[in-house]
Amino acid sequence: MKGPIETQLLINNKLGPASDEGTFDLFSPHTEECVAKVAEATLDDVNPAVAAAQEAFPEWSSLSPAQRGTPLKELADLILSEKEGRPVSTYFDSNYAATHFNYFAEASYPQGYMSLNTPSFLNISLRQPFGVVAIVIPWNAPLVFFPKKVTPAIAAGNCVVVKSSEKAPLTSWKVSQWIEKCGFTSGVINVLSGHGNVGAALTEHMKVRALFFTGSTRTGRSIQVASAKSNLKKVVFELGGKSPALIFEDANIEQAAKETEDSIMWNSGQTCMANSRIYVHESIKEQFVEAFTKLDGRPYES
Repeated sequence: MKGPIETQLLINNKLGPASDEGTFDLFSPHTEECVAKVAEATLDDVNPAVAAAQEAFPEWSSLSPAQRGTPLKELADLILSEKEGRPVSTYFDSNYAATHFNYFAEASYPQGYMSLNTPSFLNISLRQPFGVVAIVIPWNAPLVFFPKKVTPAIAAGNCVVVKSSEKAPLTSWKVSQWIEKCGFTSGVINVLSGHGNVGAALTEHMKVRALFFTGSTRTGRSIQVASAKSNLKKVVFELGGKSPALIFEDANIEQAAKETEDSIMWNSGQTCMANSRIYVHESIKEQFVEAFTKLDGRPYES
């Protein structure tokens, strides 16, 4: 690689720099060298991105589920075509992403329901897309969370503005380069990079009707307050938490030790399912501790 990567924002199917051409440096945690100059979005980028999504919404939402699914399938194929080369044996992100894009290309769209509970009346409920949806994803698995949050939203007819994590913006930027190529209507998917001020602007924006956020409980609480103070937008949270494992006296101790050790060590502990606490019945405490410490961080084999 010659010099740092220079990333761009995706607004209305056009890749470009931030409005003030501002960037921030992204450093490798391994070598500590600067690997990327990342476009730093401002409020002057947030507003056009939201406006593009709002403008695209009438046309996109009027398409049939099959028509909305076509570019989703194209994106799944492109992601799979680029999956080779990552030097991590446990890399599953591309397959996960493609599965989501393919599944929601066919399975997700607003479905109403009918009820005959009231005599002589037929009650019909219709589900409709929100409009502009903001999506703020975390750093630990960007190619997992991008499709996990984006695909159900756009498959249902919404248009989105994605804010990537400032710690891991390169994956979202890579995917954003394929959006127009896959045939998405301009403005359906917009991708911004930056820090907390970008997420805050989306949270407070009066044209954003719903917001998905994955991250800390503290930030989620702030988002909920800001959403209520703006236009009372719908919020969907996947917040941080502690995941205890419970080991009872009738457990298979060797298996329990392998499973819990793998849970906290897998992906360097950078998962929301990592068991940060293990509660062991006192009658088997010594046996469990002995079995657990023998593993010594070795890869788990089922």
